[in-house]
Amino acid sequence: MCGRARCTLRADDIPRACHRNDGPIRHVNMDRYRPSYNVGPGMNFPVVRRDDGSNTDGAGIVLHCMKWGLIPSFTKKSDKPDFFKMFNARSESVCEKASFQRLLPKSRCLVAVEGFYEWKKDVSKKQPYYIHFKDGRPLVFAALYDSWENSEGEKLHTFTILTTSASSTFQWLHDRMPVILGDKGSTDAWLNGSKTDMLLKPYENPDLVWYPVTPAIGKLSFEGPECVKEVPLKTQEKNSISKFFSTRKVEKEQESNMEQSVCDESVKTNLLNNLKEEPRSTDDTLASLTDKDHDLKSNVPVPSLGDVGKSQVKRDYDELLADTKPSKDEIETSPARKKGNIKGGGDKQPTLFSYFGKK
Repeated sequence: MCGRARCTLRADDIPRACHRNDGPIRHVNMDRYRPSYNVGPGMNFPVVRRDDGSNTDGAGIVLHCMKWGLIPSFTKKSDKPDFFKMFNARSESVCEKASFQRLLPKSRCLVAVEGFYEWKKDVSKKQPYYIHFKDGRPLVFAALYDSWENSEGEKLHTFTILTTSASSTFQWLHDRMPVILGDKGSTDAWLNGSKTDMLLKPYENPDLVWYPVTPAIGKLSFEGPECVKEVPLKTQEKNSISKFFSTRKVEKEQESNMEQSVCDESVKTNLLNNLKEEPRSTDDTLASLTDKDHDLKSNVPVPSLGDVGKSQVKRDYDELLADTKPSKDEIETSPARKKGNIKGGGDKQPTLFSYFGKK
């Protein structure tokens, strides 16, 4: 479909855009024309049509400013005109519907624009695109016009733009597109009343391009040059953000793998170093055990012997230590103690208790 367009052409450039370069051109209501970047149904729009009663060679041409949105002539005079009801006409059915069939023989016209807008429908929103020719030349649409008189006797001329199925490259955006007449031959054929079979087809040439524009064009009051300014898509920003987080995730995984690799390597190195480390010598082990015996000696309480001589006390003390030392079996369980020069607990020496018993 086509419900919004840009028409900022000068009045003199419109016939030339429609390949009407020769012959007289009559202007009708062109004082109502206001160039705009955002034209919609119900607004005044210049069209090119044949002059009534002129020859089919197209010599007589009229540049006529009409309302966009067809109001059929058989509409009741008391009805309020609805310009949004028929601003487009399906080319596949114009030969069948009464509103359009009667207009085909003598009520054809051309609509010249620099570009038009179409909305891409997503799940939750619509994104508008501006469609135009790559080289900047105007697009020419096939259209039909009619006139209607209201209850006050005012005559209103209106038109509708014909649409067809979308081209193969345009289908991603919308399933319909306006009928574009791309050369002088097609515009002549349309105005001269030729058969529509070869004219009302999708425009397949690759010179038709588009880009996203601001959603603000949804309001007809927004009509400045900003309408055709290209804007970045929000989906592209989301993709960039998703790409960013995806990259960060990969980097974290790589860092984690690297740390794990370093940890594994460290454990492996320590294990190899431990295997290579020489075992402690027997003397070192013996020295360690001797230190433990020394600590044990320092913790054993020595009873007071009164007037017993110091030499006797020392002997009795040694006997007490002998009783507190590990047994022979316990010493033999340690390979380091087997080679030591330490007496076992099996020596039958008198103890301190036996000494006092004799006394």
